Amino acid sequence: MKFLELAKSRYTSKAYDASKKIPAQQLQNLLEVLRLSPSSINIQPWKFIAAQSATAKQKIAEAMPGNFSYNIPKILNASDVIIFTAKNDIDETHLDNILNCEEQAGRFRTPDSKLTQKNVRQTYIDLYKQNNLIHDWIDNQVHIALGALLFAAKAENIDATPIGGFDRKLLDEILQLDQQGLHSVVLVALGYHSDEDFNTTLGKGRLSYDQVISII
Repeated sequence: MKFLELAKSRYTSKAYDASKKIPAQQLQNLLEVLRLSPSSINIQPWKFIAAQSATAKQKIAEAMPGNFSYNIPKILNASDVIIFTAKNDIDETHLDNILNCEEQAGRFRTPDSKLTQKNVRQTYIDLYKQNNLIHDWIDNQVHIALGALLFAAKAENIDATPIGGFDRKLLDEILQLDQQGLHSVVLVALGYHSDEDFNTTLGKGRLSYDQVISII
């Protein structure tokens, strides 16, 4: 399916069939898409946690009190839930790990080019920190991966629901993410919609081309 057709046909599922599970290989394909997602200066400031067990999904649901409770059935009935987390800080160990991966991939023709890459990356990070933008910048990279997953899921004929309606601090505490130097950003429920999913037959309701596209 061409990408434009994916964009036209993709939609956010509102209810899932708990009896249907994503085949292991298809889920692995989606997780690999996340691993390969692009990020600014290849910073990869993320970790993606796949919740499959009923216990894990129940823990996520506990972070949806009050006004967020409408999302609980999606979490509990989905085949899998992906927790998108971001690093609390970009430390030297992470930067060295990226450089080593790039070197193994043959991206540096000389030692000097590796050093240049290291210095340029550090310059950007220092700039974001000096302007108190580092955390926003890190979280923004995670949303790039989110978009990649939503379209990849559609390409695999898997339904998906991006979910921002949860208590992030509470989920971080429940999953002890802070102890791992991480914080939650967004969730995605994955699976197959149920007959209760009213959104399957509704139009997309997007603004017109002229309203959102400008050519200069």
